[in-house]
Amino acid sequence: MKIKDKEFETYLSSDQIQKRVKELADRIDTDYQGKNPLFIAILNGAFIFAADLFRQLNTLAEISFIKVSSYDQLSSTGNVKDLIGLNESLHDRDLIILEDIVDSGLTMIKILEIVQEMGPKSVEVVALLQKPEALKVNIEIKYKGFEIPNKFVVGYGLDYDGLGRNFKDILQLKS
Repeated sequence: MKIKDKEFETYLSSDQIQKRVKELADRIDTDYQGKNPLFIAILNGAFIFAADLFRQLNTLAEISFIKVSSYDQLSSTGNVKDLIGLNESLHDRDLIILEDIVDSGLTMIKILEIVQEMGPKSVEVVALLQKPEALKVNIEIKYKGFEIPNKFVVGYGLDYDGLGRNFKDILQLKS
């Protein structure tokens, strides 16, 4: 598959992704039974993952969306410019942050710092993808979909310069 000037190949199939999303939802259901957590999905990339995961939950929960920006074409800048759209009070809430991918970890650390200042009861992270080789900071991700190599990926909400989010599979940049 060609997107602009880059060639991509299938890395994770839609079936693999959906199976793992269901497993994550089952774990969250067990851990948050009777707690009414607030999910905060990070736009734009996590919107598909958030929708699929949220529909698999049996626990009563709420969801909200925020937007941050830290990517510049193929790599994370690590600079969170702003959290846009957070209108809910986080005070004394069980908070679950939904992210499509954690690579350097710098963006997630900044998000965690910001939300911790708002006094939640607990905060956990759900990331569909993590690139352990790319981590620049120590970050705990309690609910992790897949660990992947440090290669650029698109599809299932992830994009290359705005394109490719609509693919059902996750595609990896060809070497």
